[in-house]
Amino acid sequence: MFFMTTAPLHLADADHAAARRQFERDAVWSRMIAPGGRVPALPLIEVDLGPIHLDRLLQTGPLVLAFFRYEGSAAGDAMLVDYQRTLLPACTDLGAHLVAVSPQRFDLLAPVKHRHELGFLVASDPRHVLIDAFRIGYGSPAASDTLGTRRSVLPYPAVVVADRTGTVRYADVRAESAPHSGAAPIIAALRRSAGSSPVPARR
Repeated sequence: MFFMTTAPLHLADADHAAARRQFERDAVWSRMIAPGGRVPALPLIEVDLGPIHLDRLLQTGPLVLAFFRYEGSAAGDAMLVDYQRTLLPACTDLGAHLVAVSPQRFDLLAPVKHRHELGFLVASDPRHVLIDAFRIGYGSPAASDTLGTRRSVLPYPAVVVADRTGTVRYADVRAESAPHSGAAPIIAALRRSAGSSPVPARR
């Protein structure tokens, strides 16, 4: 699902302009992760636990990956707080792992987890390897100092749900200034993932 709005955010002028140009120039949505795709066996760096491996998480339950820009992003904070309230209880009940992912360096990312006392994993993808694998990144030079990685790739706001085989059952990728994905379709995808075919995001 894709939305385009013009509401400004932190680093908004440069970031939103870069995102909009990339959407218009490359039609990136046609190449992004979609139902039926696969979650690669890649490590991330959880801000409290250190390295975590997606394939190991999948051994014990489905996976929900929620991508956001960085600590201090108003849109990211709103998503994380909302998912703590609306999505985490369902993930816990369904035995699913909820992982919020940002390309920001893990030590710079940690405060957002601690400030909001988040009960799910918050992980860094500092070389944007997972972001690149899902093809949900765009270049934003203004974000380089904020990320602390000497890199400047940010993810579009996205949620990916995978079953225990690593098959993507739901993928919702949105333009940068759009509201984050609601919890209801994510939970529905989790409930269906046990025995149904991949389901697309609602349009």
